[in-house]
Amino acid sequence: MNTEAILERIQAQPWYHGQIVHRQAIPSREARYGQPRRPLHAALAQYMATLGMPALYSHQAEAMDALDEGRNVIVATATASGKSMCYHAPVLESLLTERGARALYIFPTKALAQDQLRKLQELGGVLPGGIRAVTYDGDTPGEERAMARRSAQVVLTNPDMLHLGILPNHRAWRQFFSKLRYVVFDEAHVYRGVFGSHVANVIRRLRRICALAGASPRFVLCSATIANPQEHAEQLTGLPFEAVTEDGSPFGGKDFVLWNPPLIDEAKTNRRSPNSEATLAFAELVRQEVRTIAFSRTRKLAELVYMYTRDRLREEDVSLAGRIKPYRAGYLAEDRRAIERGLFNGELTGVSATSALELGIDVGDLDATVLNGYPGTIASAWQQAGRSGRRGERSLSVMIAASNPLDQYLMRHPEAFFGKAQEHALISPSNPHILKPHLLCAAYEWPLTRLDLPLFSEEMTPLLAELADAGLLHENRERWFPTTGVTYPAEEVNIRSTTADVFQIVEEGSGTLLETIDGAVAYSQAHPGAVYLHQGEPYLITALDLEARVAWARRHGEPYYTVDKTTTDIRIVQESSHKFMRGTKVSLGKVQLSTQVVGFRRKRQFTEEMLGEEPLDLPVQSYETVALWWDIPEEALEEMERRKLDVAGGLHAAEHAAIGMLPFFAMCDRGDIGGVSTPLHPDTGKPQVFIYDGHPGGIGIAEKGYDVIEWLWDATLKTLGECECSEGCPSCVQSPKCGNNNEPLDKEAAAVLLRSLLGRRGAA
Repeated sequence: MNTEAILERIQAQPWYHGQIVHRQAIPSREARYGQPRRPLHAALAQYMATLGMPALYSHQAEAMDALDEGRNVIVATATASGKSMCYHAPVLESLLTERGARALYIFPTKALAQDQLRKLQELGGVLPGGIRAVTYDGDTPGEERAMARRSAQVVLTNPDMLHLGILPNHRAWRQFFSKLRYVVFDEAHVYRGVFGSHVANVIRRLRRICALAGASPRFVLCSATIANPQEHAEQLTGLPFEAVTEDGSPFGGKDFVLWNPPLIDEAKTNRRSPNSEATLAFAELVRQEVRTIAFSRTRKLAELVYMYTRDRLREEDVSLAGRIKPYRAGYLAEDRRAIERGLFNGELTGVSATSALELGIDVGDLDATVLNGYPGTIASAWQQAGRSGRRGERSLSVMIAASNPLDQYLMRHPEAFFGKAQEHALISPSNPHILKPHLLCAAYEWPLTRLDLPLFSEEMTPLLAELADAGLLHENRERWFPTTGVTYPAEEVNIRSTTADVFQIVEEGSGTLLETIDGAVAYSQAHPGAVYLHQGEPYLITALDLEARVAWARRHGEPYYTVDKTTTDIRIVQESSHKFMRGTKVSLGKVQLSTQVVGFRRKRQFTEEMLGEEPLDLPVQSYETVALWWDIPEEALEEMERRKLDVAGGLHAAEHAAIGMLPFFAMCDRGDIGGVSTPLHPDTGKPQVFIYDGHPGGIGIAEKGYDVIEWLWDATLKTLGECECSEGCPSCVQSPKCGNNNEPLDKEAAAVLLRSLLGRRGAA
């Protein structure tokens, strides 16, 4: 693809005003091939050659060597590098050479499982009569489920079904587990945070059931490039791993463009909306017949960009508007499959998607990707960018900055994006809020004993006592059993959340179920008055029934969307550690967090103009989590007082800016963290700034911030100093989530504080 010509046409548009601030030419790369030390089975090698795969890439051969020697392997290479062959080939060899051998493939989504089933069936032609491989998920009919347990050689499923349907019924799977030779977890970088911490416990339950059946399968994990593949694999599984990271696949090259929306006021405090910019770029690429995915960070934004682009294309060519679709989780399976097919076969030119399409589903030859805002991690940014150029052709990726500190920092420091190593994936399997329900699930599957301590950590012992006190477990001869009232505990555990609550979005009048939403975000996204977007259509939430877990909605024609306002109170429960950085005390510990959605703002579509604000009276939500906090140096307070700066505004501004920068160091989303600042905290009697982990029990984000606190302060100070505004703006210290409506904020006072923390005196 001629990326130069495409960019020239974009730059010739009347709406273009110098948005491209950096262009990185990623060079092409030739393939490097290799041969495993033990040659492939002759029948498999010959069959692969007939399919046009005569040789293995070097990383594929390296992974096969490690597996052949009995080691567990994680392969962390680029998108479309042929990682799946690292497990398909060894599995097929085991089926060719060992009677009754079995393999279990786990993918984070049903769509990925279906996609890999097609590829496996193509390769499975090497076996006499073909391969007996099936997907096993919530859509699998009953008769096919029985066949899977009885005779399938490879079962492809997802962590949810493994947790909910397979492990609790392991006795029906005993024959399968007894012959299990390989367990595959694809897209392992997805298993981080709360989801990853749950999956780590599901894997430990799986290992336990395999051992009961007399099996010790090898594990193969595949991942996007992250900083800690070996450590992450070992934390996920509790097993030793070897990491394969040298990519031998070819690459056609890419032009990666950083795009900053233009300033729209003389004070240099407001930029044009990134949603508007994504619309302009996406529409122009579709107009040029460039096959494109436009990624947005949330369901709402993906729907908005689709609506804006559809309406823009309709103005000049109705047929073009029909060549794009929205795509995200929450849609019915048949709707997602139809969109995937349309993109694969060329019926669609573009899709506005969430990260649901970030994973390795094969949607054909794509030319370009548009990233509407930095996705939150470098790993995700490259994963999304890698969806274009998957067939060896040169491709284009455009990352459009939002008006937040981190996005704007990357626009000014492209070397921080293109030169920085990938982030560490963080999980916390022993988080008591996550581990405790899995212990109940494990006891239901087979009684727990002290022999299970190495699997579930020392946290198991006090949590068993808590479960017993709650009347859920009882002990008999040092074996822990569920009490008679416990029937099927896996049904009560939502492995994609720290809460099992699920709310339904239901249409008024018809009673039609539109979709479901996690209880953790229902208060903020489905409160009364919220505009909820479903398949490009806006719905107004008219009522939220907290007892029935139902949000009632009706179609909504007004051109605005809503943003919630939340207040937070934080109390220190226990300081677990502290350190002194240049004389300032920095602490880490448990805190009690109380949050309340107190209102919402209405914003006009496309222009982002504020239309109004409404109060809400929703219940307070409280939970215990982990936070880091730091003292304020006396000299900083003295300088603020001498210069008549606002101390509370300085702490508040520093908190906002630091929260905005923390995702650059920890593999997390901005929504995973929060902060509180106060000139006088009741637990310390001093001014404090807190940054907390936004999930009950914590998932390691606050700990990472504690580890890198000096680097975080430094990056935050740079963000303040380099922003062109004078009083503070969304690019440095303002936050759209601030419950206090970004008041008070004092940018210069924040700079004074950060310079003092870093031991730098005088002006910036």
